[in-house]
Amino acid sequence: MARRKKIYEGKAKTLYEGPEPGTIVQYFKDDATAFNAEKHDIIEGKGVLNNILSEFFMLGLGQIGVPTHFLKRLNMREQLVRSCEIVPLEVIVRNYAAGSMSKRLGIDEGTQLPRPIVEYCYKDDALGDPLVTEEHIAAFGWASQQDMDDILSLALRVNDFMSGIFLAVGIRLVDFKIEIGRVYEGDFQRLVIADEISPDSCRLWDIKTGQKLDKDVFRRDLGSLTDAYSEVARRLGVMPNNPPASGKPTLVN
Repeated sequence: MARRKKIYEGKAKTLYEGPEPGTIVQYFKDDATAFNAEKHDIIEGKGVLNNILSEFFMLGLGQIGVPTHFLKRLNMREQLVRSCEIVPLEVIVRNYAAGSMSKRLGIDEGTQLPRPIVEYCYKDDALGDPLVTEEHIAAFGWASQQDMDDILSLALRVNDFMSGIFLAVGIRLVDFKIEIGRVYEGDFQRLVIADEISPDSCRLWDIKTGQKLDKDVFRRDLGSLTDAYSEVARRLGVMPNNPPASGKPTLVN
């Protein structure tokens, strides 16, 4: 489709005006970043994989009644989404200790938590997306109490869905983050899952071997990020079992 005006360019995606009012074209880039963009590289095929994986998860959530901004995938790198007002929070759901939680609390990575723990970070790259409490969120008006109740419910529903999907293919969902958008329909506001759901925003470990199949491969120099993401896509059935010799991702027809 013909490109329209660029609205925003982030670390992993570029947003363009959509073909109709209230829509946006979301373009997935091959950029890989870590440590608040201090580490950066271009990983060929990463954007394609994240596009098709995010489509897979968004469609699955829609089928169980979880609202998302996703409308349809346009091509290998672009999808059409509903325009929404992003709540300035990263919503993190943790099933096992890893990453910053292990460092903060001194818990060994891989320790199963007593129950899923939901955390919130204020979206601000300059500040390093600091961890905040519901008291901060209420005091600064980032979301109402009703919004927070709905966000918590959405986050736990996404966790239930994603945990089951990954467990069925031998992958442990350690943690993940989502973003929430507000969609307005007249005077009515609805909260939806926005941005993307992909190995960029999840920690995924092979249940048997503990092999990392997420962006920690890039963060910690553990091998090929494309191979890790391709393995996730293959297990979920959105790539063939025997990819072409070129190693580039290919969609299942």
